Amino acid sequence: MKLKKILAVLMTAILIVGTFTACGSDSGDSSSDSDGVSFTIFNSKTELQEDLQEAADKYGEENGVNIEVYYSNDTVSAHLATKYASKEPYTLNMVDAKDVYSLGAQYGYDMSSAEWVSDTDYAISVDDKVVGFPVCIEARGLLFNAHAIEETLGEEFDPASIQTLDDLTAICDRLVDAGMEHPTAILKPDWSLAAHYLQQMYEEREDVDGFIDSLYAGEADVASDEKFNALMDTFDVLMKYNLFGDAPISVEDEQVHQALSEGQVAFQFGGCWEWNDIIDFDYTGDVGIMPVPQNVQDDYTGKLVGGGSKYFYIDNSEYTTDEQREAAMDFLNWFASSDEGKTFVSETCAMVTPFKSNDVECANELGVYVKQYVDEGKLVPNYDYDPDDHYSVLGTKMQQYLAGQLDREGLAKEIETYWANVTPVEH
Repeated sequence: MKLKKILAVLMTAILIVGTFTACGSDSGDSSSDSDGVSFTIFNSKTELQEDLQEAADKYGEENGVNIEVYYSNDTVSAHLATKYASKEPYTLNMVDAKDVYSLGAQYGYDMSSAEWVSDTDYAISVDDKVVGFPVCIEARGLLFNAHAIEETLGEEFDPASIQTLDDLTAICDRLVDAGMEHPTAILKPDWSLAAHYLQQMYEEREDVDGFIDSLYAGEADVASDEKFNALMDTFDVLMKYNLFGDAPISVEDEQVHQALSEGQVAFQFGGCWEWNDIIDFDYTGDVGIMPVPQNVQDDYTGKLVGGGSKYFYIDNSEYTTDEQREAAMDFLNWFASSDEGKTFVSETCAMVTPFKSNDVECANELGVYVKQYVDEGKLVPNYDYDPDDHYSVLGTKMQQYLAGQLDREGLAKEIETYWANVTPVEH
């Protein structure tokens, strides 16, 4: 069901039972106090909560604004639907790209005139209006521990030397022969397996929408699709050398990150957002990210997959005042353009900036690699329009494949069945 319909249903139900109340303390209402205008921020990136509130507090003190930052574990779309239904929307909302497209036409404030718009390639426009402010860039690929590889093989490691699956298999065999019994580790969560790894099957092709349309129509033959098989061939190799192969869907994420961090394994599929998880352990140093090697050589060889990861939109409903919107616009300008904002993004939060003028080096070694790929134009765009249950449903099927409970033909059939029975996401 589309979000607008969900909102309508929620509002009707609430009206019927008569439970509308005045805006609470966490709302984006028009009230302000003696210190100046007040507004709220919804944060959907849990690891930023403390830092974002501290930055908002400091900014607020210096600019006479009161800002409260809120986080929810609920699904973003459902949480915001509830806030709108209760007439308590946040002023500034951090959401995923698909949420910007879903909400932008109705609730997104036009930021087209903002100075930062010309400083990024990642702003989102809806109906010719810029409504999505990019918070950061994230990318995924094959993480590697260069220190562990060099210590094991006694030679310098160049990630550019791994272009094909044959290259990856060869170095894994060499690592095993040199004493690294299991050179890979695999994260088991459904979001990692389906929203990140399997997702590449859709993204790494010339006509992404055309392929997705064929899936919706039940016309795609996934089992014989070249990209699907290339990626699953690579996944099979990662499974073959998996340190946790005896219990691949029982392993905790922390065990995988520790194995890579401390050099027990050399490779792990993942993304630059895992940096803080990796350095929590006895980090050997020199962990990086490279494209997922495949034996299919095409226009996507040598590229990471990624793009804008989170976006802010400013609420344009009647429950937010012009004064609050102006204050939120000023905060975003600070976030993108001020020296303090640039340092906050790149150093404090260790995120890859989406803004060209930000030359503060990312305090995230994986992010430094990602920034190089971004600057060189070697980033395959994310596909942001999967149905909401895509990663949970197909992530479960990927887990079954990882555990040896489902073969490749069966996985292909599950993918076809899923897409043929869901409602297309408009964009």
